[in-house]
Parts: sequence; structure tokens; C-alpha cells
Amino acid sequence: MKATLTALQSLLQTNVVEVKFKRRKTKPGFPSTRRMLCTNCPVILNTSEARQALKYTPTKQPPRFNPAAKNIVIAWDVFVQDYRCITADNLEIVAVIPGDDTFWKYFSEKLSKMTSGEKTGFMKS
Repeated sequence: MKATLTALQSLLQTNVVEVKFKRRKTKPGFPSTRRMLCTNCPVILNTSEARQALKYTPTKQPPRFNPAAKNIVIAWDVFVQDYRCITADNLEIVAVIPGDDTFWKYFSEKLSKMTSGEKTGFMKS
């Protein structure tokens, strides 16, 4: 499903979202799209589980630019374990996982068992 900047921002506040979007700058040898599992949900991120399993660390300062002016959303990338920029140009929502125990169940049953190669494959598909 296609989504706008404001729709993605809203979803990220209460869910973990799988998104697929076009790279702003193409990289030789890499696909033109990027896939990501991300969130800004405080119910998930402000837990000891997130700090341990997702290596989450809160930001210490705001970005040096206005993300909305560039049609960008900044969110925590579950696999990269850092904040990443998501361009809302040609953005597609692939899946939405509720930001409650549903996510942690999915994490323990699926995500925690993925190899680094599987995670890389996910991001490149």
C-alpha cells in the first residue's frame, strides 16, 4: 500500500512497520529500492528489551536539517540498530506489526533467529 509522509509518521508512533522505498541516491551493485523494518513507538523503544535486543539508544540531539522539508521520516531500523532516513517518495507499506506484545512475540519467533545474511537479504529485496 502506498503511503504519505504523515501516514508513515503516524503508523511509526504505535507500530513496527515494514517499508519499501526508492533510494534517493543509487549505489552501484545495490538494488534501486530499500526494505526496512522500523519504528518510533515509545511503548517498544523505551523498554529494557529494546535497549538489549534492538540496541536502542535515544537520540541526544535533533537532526541538523528539517526532515519533513525533504519528505523524509527518521525511524529506528530494527536490523541496522540505528536511526535511518526513509524517503516518503514512492513509499510502500508492506506490513504493520502492532507495537505491543505482538511485536515481541514476532521478534522472538522470527527476527531473533535470522542470520546476518538473511537480514541483509531482507533489506535488499
